[in-house]
Parts: sequence; structure tokens; C-alpha cells
Amino acid sequence: MLKYVLKRILMLIPVILGIVFLVFFIMDLAPGDPVYQIVSENATDEEIAAVMAEYGLDKPLLVRYGNYVANMVRGDLGRSYITQQDVLSLYMEKFPATLMLALAAIFVAVVISLPLGIYASVKQNTWQDGVCMIFSLLGLSIPNFWLGLLLIILFALTLGWLPASGMRSFSSIILPAITEGTGLAAFITRTTRSSMLETIRADYVTTARAKGVTRKDSVLKHAFRNALIPIITASGMQFAYVMAGCVLTETVFAWPGVGRQLVAAINDRDIPTVTGFLVLTAIVTCLINLIMDIVYAYVDPRVKVQYAAQNARKRKKAEVGK
Repeated sequence: MLKYVLKRILMLIPVILGIVFLVFFIMDLAPGDPVYQIVSENATDEEIAAVMAEYGLDKPLLVRYGNYVANMVRGDLGRSYITQQDVLSLYMEKFPATLMLALAAIFVAVVISLPLGIYASVKQNTWQDGVCMIFSLLGLSIPNFWLGLLLIILFALTLGWLPASGMRSFSSIILPAITEGTGLAAFITRTTRSSMLETIRADYVTTARAKGVTRKDSVLKHAFRNALIPIITASGMQFAYVMAGCVLTETVFAWPGVGRQLVAAINDRDIPTVTGFLVLTAIVTCLINLIMDIVYAYVDPRVKVQYAAQNARKRKKAEVGK
């Protein structure tokens, strides 16, 4: 398992290099010149040339790419053209808010989706199954910005129970989490239902029922446990999606997260901020996928046995080669 983790971490290197190059290439094709985001409107040609030389904007794309990668290895992601703030510090300033929203949203999604998915699988092809699927799909069909505005009007403006925007207290996260979580719940619900339908029909569940195990125990202790791998995958994918920045939700609720800051940087052509945020987001996404793979081994012992068998075969081949 340790070798697998180290291998996955090393695989981050080409991913990061590719992301940095794509960002540099796309931002270079965008209309306008980023130097005008730095200098004043009345700047002379000499001042513009001096700023371009200072930030390396007068150099070819590949040279700027190489310099950025060299600085990134040293932990320097550059400074924002707009605020002159260190990009890594700016990301770490926004990261806790995004992490808090992602955890709250995935909690809401799991609380909604697991009961719906399990109940729909047990009541397959009945009206209860149809109601569960329609209810879950409503969360996917309703746009986040519209649902967020409705929640603000009802719970903030009309009832006055919750704050409408910002990150002032714990209650501030309730409305954004519900807004984002209901959309995530639809995909997890469908995954839970389809995964449960496969395990409920399995022979070991039928055998357990024949031995006198109650229907509830056969569903929750036998079928559900063996259906967890696809559910964990779906939940992890949705969590990574929110960590990448839920722009609409953060904008509606003025939530100071990564996605909102990234969109502002793209509009301002703040290349160091855009590049740094995308690189760090890619690293976070890869780490989430790595954590999911590790969780697989603890949830399903068959995965751990598979890793052990692969390592045993490799050792055997190495011994035969000697």
C-alpha cells in the first residue's frame, strides 16, 4: 500500500506540469495584455516596458513557463498582479472557507442520498421508487443560484432565521451547504440505488435471508456494505468537484472561497493567481482521489488482498529473474 501511495504522489508531477503549461498557453491566447492590469492608465511606453521586464512578460511563452516551474519547485507561485499578495498565501486564506463548505455540502448530500437510494432499491419499480428518484433529480434540475436565492428570501429575509450572506458564524454555512448539497445528492442517490440493486440480488444476500436474517439486517449489514465502493467513489468525486470551487453558490452567498477568487482572477487576467490556484486545486483533487483509494482498502478487505497479491506476484517475478 505504501508503494502505491508513493507512486500516486509521483504521478502528480506530470499532471501539475501539464496544467501549468495549459494555463500559460490559454492565458497567452486570451485577448488583451496583462501588463495593463499592473500599470496605470497614464503609464508611458518606458514604464510599460520596465514592468514587462520586471515580471518577465517580455519573454517567450516557453521561457516564462520554464521560469514558473523552476520557481514552483522552490515553493514560489508568484504574486498577484492586482493585490501584490503572495499566491500561495492567498490560496491558503481562501482554502478553509471552501473546505468548510465542501464538507458541509457533502454531509447534506450523503444524509439525503443514502436513505433515498437504499429505500428506492428496496422498493424497486414501485411508486415509492419513482418518488425517490424524482425528488433526487429535483436537486440536480434546480439551478444553484435560483435555489440559493429562494432560500435567502425564505429563511433570511422572510423568517430571519439565518444570515443571507458572508461567513460570520456557523449558521452562515447552512444555506450554502443546502444549496450545494441538494445538487450533489442526485448523483449519489442514483449511484446508491444502482449499486444496491446489484448487491441485493446477490446469492449471499439470498442465503442470509434463508438462514433467518431479517430483511433490515440483510440490506444494511450485507448488501449495503458490499455496495459501498461505488458510493464512496461518487461521494469523493462530488467532494472534489466542490473543492475545485462552487462558483455560483459562493457568488450568491458572498462566500469567500477559492472558486469566487479564481473567477475574479480570470476576469482580471491575473495570470499568477489563476495558475497558482489551478495547480493547487489539481493537487487537492489528486490527494482526494488518493484518499479514496486508501479508504477502499479499509472498507472492502478484498481491495487490500488484491494489493497484497499484486506485490506478491512482483516479488515472485523478481526472485525468478535473479
